[in-house]
Amino acid sequence: MARIIGTGSYLPRSIVTNKEMEKYVDTTDEWIVTRTGIKERHMSQSDENTGDLAYEAAARALKNAGIGAKELSYILVATTTPQSLVPNTSCYVQARLGAVNASCLDLNAACTGFIYGLEVAEALLNLPDMGFILVIGAEVLTKITDFEDRSTCVLFGDGAGAAVLTKGDGIKGIITGSDGTKAACLNTGTFPVSNVLTGEKPFEHLVHMDGKEVYKFAVNILPEAMKAAVARGNGNIHELDHIIPHQANIRIIEAASKRLDIPMEKFFINIEKTGNTSAASIAIALDEMNQNHALRNGDRIALVGFGGGLTYGAVYLEWNM
Repeated sequence: MARIIGTGSYLPRSIVTNKEMEKYVDTTDEWIVTRTGIKERHMSQSDENTGDLAYEAAARALKNAGIGAKELSYILVATTTPQSLVPNTSCYVQARLGAVNASCLDLNAACTGFIYGLEVAEALLNLPDMGFILVIGAEVLTKITDFEDRSTCVLFGDGAGAAVLTKGDGIKGIITGSDGTKAACLNTGTFPVSNVLTGEKPFEHLVHMDGKEVYKFAVNILPEAMKAAVARGNGNIHELDHIIPHQANIRIIEAASKRLDIPMEKFFINIEKTGNTSAASIAIALDEMNQNHALRNGDRIALVGFGGGLTYGAVYLEWNM
């Protein structure tokens, strides 16, 4: 049993519009908006890293929850763009927050990372000594974007979102899954076995994506994952008040709406101003709704996402802050 008691988010100040993207790649504002729904995205500065974004979102989530950093038992950071391989990004966040009593863990489920983080947090909260858990999705995707690839470079943006969880009645059902046979559809390359001894060049870490295959996967898995999570929580999918999907592509969300026979009005959309922020996407959207007072106690909400792996997941919850 777990419930969300606070949310926070942070977007870098620098905004890159589609018109500005036209300067760097053979594309147009009309082409991007028509195919993705994106109008602009936020870009981190050269000295602004994942831990910085995660900290800002975390601090705001703690304030919203009304608790201090020292009360945290655990910090989970979901990211595909960690600040470093060692230590994990969670440790950077812990140090800046002063969360001296928190254990720290990073996890990578790509764009489904925040959903996976909520599942891990719920499981941890079953332990007797757990009080409050901070789950963060944070990405600096523009640092691994190939700006010569017109099919992907217009998609991604940077940002972070966070939620504070504690024991209680809120999350009703969670479903997660993966299909590793489709790993090549969305990847950043692999590490060489040995760089120094064999003379191999460092691995290429820029994002590659087979958009058609990811689209086919997403339009099928989003409805199925959401139905499974709601069923696990003994809910009715047509009685949902809000659906917060991963903000990857407006066409994918529209396809899910049709397959579920649920009007688009129930789907929260902010992709036009954020782009795809991967693991941060759902968390940022959830906080935007919370801060805009769009959520009321008792509202039935579904969070649903998919990402590299390929991974997928959904959460069915009743808002109870």
